[in-house]
Amino acid sequence: MIASAAPNSPAHSPPAINPIAHIALVDALVEQGWYVGNNVIDLQLCQALHRELHHMAEHDVLDEAGIGRGKEHHLRKDIRGDAIHWLDRESEAQRRYLDAMAELQQSLNQALFLGLFEYEAHFAHYPPGAFYQRHLDSFRGRANRVISTVGYLNPQWPTDGGGEMVIYHPDTPTQEVARVMPEAGTFACFLSETIPHEVLPTQQPRASIAGWFRRNASLGGVLDPAR
Repeated sequence: MIASAAPNSPAHSPPAINPIAHIALVDALVEQGWYVGNNVIDLQLCQALHRELHHMAEHDVLDEAGIGRGKEHHLRKDIRGDAIHWLDRESEAQRRYLDAMAELQQSLNQALFLGLFEYEAHFAHYPPGAFYQRHLDSFRGRANRVISTVGYLNPQWPTDGGGEMVIYHPDTPTQEVARVMPEAGTFACFLSETIPHEVLPTQQPRASIAGWFRRNASLGGVLDPAR
């Protein structure tokens, strides 16, 4: 007799990302260049990822986030104040999230023929008072980040908690088109090269996962690495 899987095993876990969101997400990217959905990420997964990030923050193992890549990378607290840890599949929660992003990558490639070949992501912890000024996610001369994602992990975010992500119009960078409450289960996605966005100052610790679907690119004959 074959034993069945335990109730809490991955086989019995709900989808990490609501499959219905794939269709709405693709349509929104085509129509306006960005997507925001509530209750997209499984809440139990959000709780596990939030606990993991909270533990890292408590034990001071996060890295201060900077701007730019390679030799151009430097810390600018006047621009961004979060601390990060790159996802590396070291926990079951990370593996579930990254596997869900791999499935989303397939959906995007099949629907939009984007040639996405890799996904990179990191935890982002914003302490009270931290923010991230308006910016684009692509880098000059290294525009291989094609689609950005943000998954939010904080349960029961208060209306006066701050920390919203503001999305701006691609043709009018000062025109606000959406304001995203950083509450668990919410998932945002947008075109990295064209959608300006910022994180407003937060009033309490803010937890999320920032990620990017990447297209292969090279500079001077050298393959552009992740991160």
